[in-house]
Amino acid sequence: MVFAIRGRNALAAVLLLLSLALPVMGRTVLDLDASRQPVRLLDWGDTWIEQGHEARPEQVAIDSSIAWTPSGEGIIYPLTAGKTLWFRFTVPPAPDAERWYLDIPYPAVDLVTLYTQDGLGRWLPQSAGDRVPVADWPVPHRYPLLPVMVSAEKPQHYLLRVRNPHSFSPPLSFVSESYISRQGQRTSLVLGMFFGLIGLAAIVGLLSAVSLHDGAHGAYALTVALIGLSQAAMTGIGGLHLWPRAPIWNDMAPMAIPTLAAGSLLWFSSVAVSLSERSLRMSRLVVGLSLLSVAVAGAIFLVEPSQRFKAMVPYIVAACVVSLAIIYWAARRGDRYAPWLLMGAMPVVIGAAFPLARVTGLIPVSFWTLYGLQIGIAVELPLLLVILMLRSQQQREHTRRVHGLDRIDPATGLINADVFMERLVRMMARSDRFKHQSAVLLIDLVNVDQVKRQFGARAAEELPLLVAGRVLSAAREIDSVARLSDQRFGMLMEGPLTDEDCASAGPRIVARCLMPFKDKPLEFVAQVRVAQTLVPTERADAAKVMERLNAVLAAVPADSKRAVFSLRS
Repeated sequence: MVFAIRGRNALAAVLLLLSLALPVMGRTVLDLDASRQPVRLLDWGDTWIEQGHEARPEQVAIDSSIAWTPSGEGIIYPLTAGKTLWFRFTVPPAPDAERWYLDIPYPAVDLVTLYTQDGLGRWLPQSAGDRVPVADWPVPHRYPLLPVMVSAEKPQHYLLRVRNPHSFSPPLSFVSESYISRQGQRTSLVLGMFFGLIGLAAIVGLLSAVSLHDGAHGAYALTVALIGLSQAAMTGIGGLHLWPRAPIWNDMAPMAIPTLAAGSLLWFSSVAVSLSERSLRMSRLVVGLSLLSVAVAGAIFLVEPSQRFKAMVPYIVAACVVSLAIIYWAARRGDRYAPWLLMGAMPVVIGAAFPLARVTGLIPVSFWTLYGLQIGIAVELPLLLVILMLRSQQQREHTRRVHGLDRIDPATGLINADVFMERLVRMMARSDRFKHQSAVLLIDLVNVDQVKRQFGARAAEELPLLVAGRVLSAAREIDSVARLSDQRFGMLMEGPLTDEDCASAGPRIVARCLMPFKDKPLEFVAQVRVAQTLVPTERADAAKVMERLNAVLAAVPADSKRAVFSLRS
């Protein structure tokens, strides 16, 4: 009996020990295998969030009262300006043929310090982050990359201290020097293409603004430049290449520049849909909201670090929402390019959601938080540039038409009576100089009232436009066709012409006009009368020629069946 009781107690003790050991046995073992990179820390390490910044590595390493918890993939650590995140981990013995580094893919981290214990038991620090100039990092890189000592004989113990004004969640991993070289080349290629696209778009926008005198292209160039600088700051390119000796600006830039870019994007949206011409009051409100970005960016420099994202995120969200609302409002009111602008903005809005969610601590650092916005921008920029070019082309065409209203009939696009007289004078002078004959024709549309009675007012309004097309189709490339009044057209036929050429011109036009129109009843035809003459004439100038032709058409009886009247020069 005693032995049985003792046996059961021993079994219970063994089971208790196994249950306590299960979490340890379940931890992933860190294996620095060069063929499987990057090597994630996963749950091999331990973490502790310190309330304050007082603990030193010597104390953290030996303090048994610290409640360490296992590290893990995708954990979001809720840091603020008054907290410190500690990691502890041990690198098991591994081949030391390659140099290894602790990879922390988070360019915006405030300060990370890796403590390594030397042979004398001292903890030696290596620091990187926004508080340290990138040029002074152990390995100048887009984000912290800290060397790790690897020994083939004994394990190496490490402590990692993280200070950040907001949440921290990047996956910690170990990479070798050869892996960094290969990965760096791929990343440089992709980022080079992206920033090349940014630079090209900004230059094209600026040149277009100067050459076309179009403010929308200027707003586009400014917005693209600020977006490019924003991405440089957020991906670490700015700290590595543009301001490697400016740690304060490197800390502020990932929040200040995107705020300015959001304000510029809002201004661009209003200019692209011509908001000032649609609603002056709304345009002023949007300009004021756009200028507010400067004040918000200034506030980012002044507020406590843990409160900066509370100024940046609401403004960027509000600016994006207002931009989309403006474009949608313009699309509902018939703007031709607003739906395309709305479609082009969606990839950027979706891409921007990832880094904003990461800053607020909603999701951990991942590929999409680092590069999602860049993908959206790469899709949007070419589309916006094409839309702006089409928009500028339409505006130039509209401006040309407005400026040409004093010379062109707006309904048909034909020259008007004044231009017709100018060309008639020049044609007669050329004909006289080169000793050849040209022809002048006046064409009257005479059955408008009949068409109106038979087919309605709309058909009567459409008939002169259809006749304009028929007369134009009967002309040669060197001839001129004009609309002289609502129902009268003119044609100048450049010589040299024979009497037969002139005589056949009128009947040809009459026949063209009598041909059935597409999708119209057979009774829907255009009846015209043509008065024509050869020029130059020794007895009259251009005004006299027009007067004689007008008199001929005016003298024709209303019920006359004759359609062509030729005058002798």
